[in-house]
Amino acid sequence: MMTIEPTVVVKRLTGLFSVVISAFVLYSCGSSPGNNGAYQMPPPTLPVLTVSAVPATTYQEFPASLEGSKDIEIRPQVDGYLDRIYVDEGARVKKGQALFHINDRPYVEQLNNAKAVLASAKASLANADINLARIKPLVQNNIVSDVQLQTAQSAYDAAAANVTQAEAMVQGAAIRVGYTTITAPVDGYIGRIPHKTGSLVGLSTAQALTVISEIQEVYAYFSMSENDFLQFKNRYAGTTVEEKIKQIPPVELLLADGSQYGQKGKVQLVAGQFDNSVGAISFRAVFPNPDRLLRSGNTGKIRVPQLLSNALVVPQEATFEIQDKVFVFAVGDSNKVASRPLTVSGKTTGYYFVEQGIQSGEKIVFAGAGNLQDGMVIVPQPISLDSLLKAKPL
Repeated sequence: MMTIEPTVVVKRLTGLFSVVISAFVLYSCGSSPGNNGAYQMPPPTLPVLTVSAVPATTYQEFPASLEGSKDIEIRPQVDGYLDRIYVDEGARVKKGQALFHINDRPYVEQLNNAKAVLASAKASLANADINLARIKPLVQNNIVSDVQLQTAQSAYDAAAANVTQAEAMVQGAAIRVGYTTITAPVDGYIGRIPHKTGSLVGLSTAQALTVISEIQEVYAYFSMSENDFLQFKNRYAGTTVEEKIKQIPPVELLLADGSQYGQKGKVQLVAGQFDNSVGAISFRAVFPNPDRLLRSGNTGKIRVPQLLSNALVVPQEATFEIQDKVFVFAVGDSNKVASRPLTVSGKTTGYYFVEQGIQSGEKIVFAGAGNLQDGMVIVPQPISLDSLLKAKPL
């Protein structure tokens, strides 16, 4: 059996204890006393922006539908078969230009018959006139009685009335013949043509033959909610709605593809009452359309500008959203950050206009907010709002 000397055991324990103490000392030297011995990352360096108020223009956007200043339904005024269509869909037409033709043979025959009746009535009138002229001298010479003269006069009057009636029948038949050729009542563009050659059309036809749109000017119809309407009345000067409408600056039109129409429009009128079914009231803006780029049926958005003399401007890059609310990280004392919810009054492509949540002169984190938490310390790197606005204007 092997025997270990006590002095050897003591030496070994002393050496092991020295190793443990050395490791502990080395660990303690490499740790930060402020984080329970764990290694602490240095504070991040982030760009910081000082919020300030500047003059700006914000916009309210409302969905809009476009109509020509005159959208006229073209309907037949006589019944018959459509035998000719002179125009195509989308064609530009002039006032008085022929559009459609309805088979006119029945109406031509009616006109011929009315003319024959008129000729017969005129012959009867001539005969009555001859008879009256023959009886008058006989009565004057007391050869025949006044009764015969009165009878002749009555026959003449009846024949004259028949002529007048026959002339009216001729005019009515001629009008119906004229109705078989349908012409354009105004200059404009042809819409869809649902009926084709050979279709039976008439006064009771549900669909119009087409619609002509006069689009030298176009109307953009949009609606405001009750809340928007109340804000509109409070925003503009005037004692009546009509006076307030005159104070609205020219409005813009965004087309369906997001592009901006080159001409600005003017809000002209507002509907007389709210539509309770949708809780909104309708407005109409008129836009010049010299190049005929806009057509009836187009859709878009009306942008109503609002001039702000002093608006707190916050770049959208500096914000983040939680449950549809907009937040920023404000930089406080000791460069600690704290999240702030913002009340946004408007926006442009790259900026928010803020009513509440931040004040002019306060600092916010411009970028890198996604990695921050409340109470974290950062190293601010100041950037200028003016330089941002030069690179990306409001």
